[in-house]
Amino acid sequence: MNKKNYAGIPDKYSRLDNAKVVLIPVPYDGTSSWVKGADKGPEAFLHASENMELYDIETQSEVYKQGIHLTAPIIENSSPEKMVNMVHKIVKNYIKQEKFVTIFGGEHSVSIGNIRAFNECYEDLTVVQIDAHADLRPTYEGSAYNHACAVHEASKTCNLIQVGIRSMDVSEREFMDDYQTYFAHDLIHDESWIEDAVDQMTPNVFITFDLDALDPSILPSTGTPEPGGLLWFETLEFLKLIFKKKNVVGFDIMELCPNDIDKSSDFLAAKLYYKMLSYKFKTPNQDDDDE
Repeated sequence: MNKKNYAGIPDKYSRLDNAKVVLIPVPYDGTSSWVKGADKGPEAFLHASENMELYDIETQSEVYKQGIHLTAPIIENSSPEKMVNMVHKIVKNYIKQEKFVTIFGGEHSVSIGNIRAFNECYEDLTVVQIDAHADLRPTYEGSAYNHACAVHEASKTCNLIQVGIRSMDVSEREFMDDYQTYFAHDLIHDESWIEDAVDQMTPNVFITFDLDALDPSILPSTGTPEPGGLLWFETLEFLKLIFKKKNVVGFDIMELCPNDIDKSSDFLAAKLYYKMLSYKFKTPNQDDDDE
């Protein structure tokens, strides 16, 4: 992965000393169980970001001017556990520097290290998992550091809210809080789910966004696509309310598995990342029309 400025922004907005935001790529794909290629996700995301307009119409802002520092990628392939430990260490280091830390994977096992770091730095943390899969297994294929175990630890240590779930193993039921799980098939019949989910969150929130939460019709390039997923504007509505009402302390985006034919998924991931930053740093006088 060639080291460039995020989205081709000028150097003055990309230096660590000036940047409010840190972006850490983690090109890891050590435990994927079906389609391989999530390790190519960060590079595809960054390439798409270079071809994206940097003025956000909705928030009337250019959030890159807050400063976005792109770090060197975290590359640790010797074992899933060592990868998680390295991610944990590096993420925590940037949090301690009072940066708004964001991570782009890579497959979802990366989030184990991310969540652990944020949970150690912020009290009473809510983890909002936006995902097609429950990812609650204690172990899978002999390891607790597997993509199928991405939020098992969080279910024990944090206030976990799961959104978009539509695939799981029966063994995961015992680790799931039904009152804080928003299954995809229920969302189409529930107009209040967004407000209900946000009300269940503590003040400090970390978002882990597995791109397979989105419907394959808008994002086909992921390792385990599932039908019946979230669509673009309902996803943004949910995210916007989280950022408005809670202190989002960081987020990750995982499981982009790019292909050579269709680049729309890469571009969606780029826009999603930029949208989330735009919501985070929206100024108080940038009011929505419906507020």
